Formats: sequence, structure tokens, C-alpha cells
Amino acid sequence: MEKKISDEDLIKELKIRFDQNKKALTELQDKSKELRKVNEKLKESESLKSHFLSNVTNEIVNPFASILGLSQSIMALNIDEYEKIKPLAQLIHAEAFNLDFQLKNIFAAAKIEAGLAQPELTNVNIQSLIESIIESYKYKAQQKELKIKFHYQANKKENNSKEFPTDSEKLKLIMSNLLNNSIKYSNAAQKIEIVSSVSKEDELIITVKDYGVGIKKEDQEKLFDRFVKGESTIHSLNEGYGLGLSVTKSYVDSLEGKITVESEQNKGAVFTIYLPRPKDTSYLEGFSDDGNEIFFQDTDEEF
Repeated sequence: MEKKISDEDLIKELKIRFDQNKKALTELQDKSKELRKVNEKLKESESLKSHFLSNVTNEIVNPFASILGLSQSIMALNIDEYEKIKPLAQLIHAEAFNLDFQLKNIFAAAKIEAGLAQPELTNVNIQSLIESIIESYKYKAQQKELKIKFHYQANKKENNSKEFPTDSEKLKLIMSNLLNNSIKYSNAAQKIEIVSSVSKEDELIITVKDYGVGIKKEDQEKLFDRFVKGESTIHSLNEGYGLGLSVTKSYVDSLEGKITVESEQNKGAVFTIYLPRPKDTSYLEGFSDDGNEIFFQDTDEEF
């Protein structure tokens, strides 16, 4: 004999099933929203990557075209027009320098993507390394009448304060990106200040400060995204795409350090990197970045 279901039980059962269906519908709607967001991000990512590749292509093709054109102009000069060669040679050097800088960042980004950016540590002469980077950018700074002031503070607490163990090639590219950035976004006849020291916590600290156009607060979070195109007022190394700063951030991370930025629009920017001393440095003793004996002293150089 079948048991009769009361109206009350039927209403309860319907209510339970209604609630279950409502919950399932809500979950489905939430999943649909998530999928739409993911789809939008994918479209945005593809658009940014396409724009990024276009910029990279321009950064390589344009200097090559300029170098070829300028070289042809030199070859077309008569023997009595020697005085015209120097300015053309200077332009060739500038284009080649920029091309070399762009390619270094591109190759570095490729290594990072491939997981091949592991640190190769040596005892590095920090003062000499930074001075060599400044020297390489001397002509570019002179074009804007910029003064680059560098102060190195040796760690007097330790007997062996001449060197700091790190990856010299990574640090060179980090410093090149930061200095290139500061030069690019400084106004004419201003100054750039670089300070390097080793803290009491045995941490290498390098600060690069400029007095240029600065960075808006809302744009500072985008600085290290390689695919985000910045406005003209944003510190973006490679003509509007964030490859240089993204490589810088990745390299600092690989050295277990951190990078910070402090800036206000039209008041310049301060980038600071913090690199801890590697825990095991015993195997590095007796070696330096260039294989030579190096002696540090306090310096306050102006270039």
C-alpha cells in the first residue's frame, strides 16, 4: 500500500529542490562570469603581446635602418669632407648602443621565460662595475647635459669589504636599465644620483635617483609588467613597453633581493635594489669580477 505524501511534505521537498536548483544556477552564473573574465584577459594578453612584438620589431629594425643609412652617407662623402664624418659616426654609435641595449634585454627575457636565468655568482667589485656602466652612458647623458653623481660607501666593519658576491652580468643589466631609464626621463641639465652601500645586515643596497617627470601613483604597479604599454610620463625603459623593468625585477628576484620605487609626478623617481649576501660564499674566495686584485675606498665621483 503506497504511502501518501502530505501537502506539507510535498511543499518541503519542492522547497529543497528549488533551493538546490537556485544554488546550482548561482554557481553556474558565477562560473560563467569567471570564464568571461578569463576570456577578456586572454584577449587583452594577446593584444598586449602583439603590441609588444610590434614594439620589439621596431626597436630592432629602426636602429639597423639608421645605421645602414648613416654608413651609406659616410661612404658617399668626398675625401675633403672629413669634418662631416664625426657627427655621423656619433649617430651610428648612438644607434648601435641602443640596439645592443635592446637586444640584451630581449635575450635576457628569453632566458627568463626558458628558466635559464639562474645566478652565476662571483666576487664583484661593485664600485668598478657601476663606474663602468656610468662611463658607457656618458655620451648619452652629455646629450642632455646631465650630471651623474656616484657615491660608493665601503663597508669598513669587515676586513674583506672590497667585493660583494653576486652575479655581475645580471647586476650590469639591472644597473643599465635603471640608469637608461633615469636618463631618458630626466629633464635637460638635471642630475642623477647613484648611491651604493652594504648595510649592517650585510645587504647590498643601490639607489638610483633622478629629478625628472616622475611616475603617477596608479602607474607604479604596472612598471614591472613586460606587456603593459605606459604613458609618456611613465618610467618605461623600452619606448613604452615594460621589458627592461620586467627583466630588472626578474633578475633581482633571482638574486633573492627586492626592488622598490618611490616617485611623484614631476618630482622624479627613486629606484632602490636590495641584494642579500648569499649564504655560502666560501667557494668564491680569491676571485673577483675581472680576475684582478681590487681595492675599494670611499668615493664621491661625478661624471
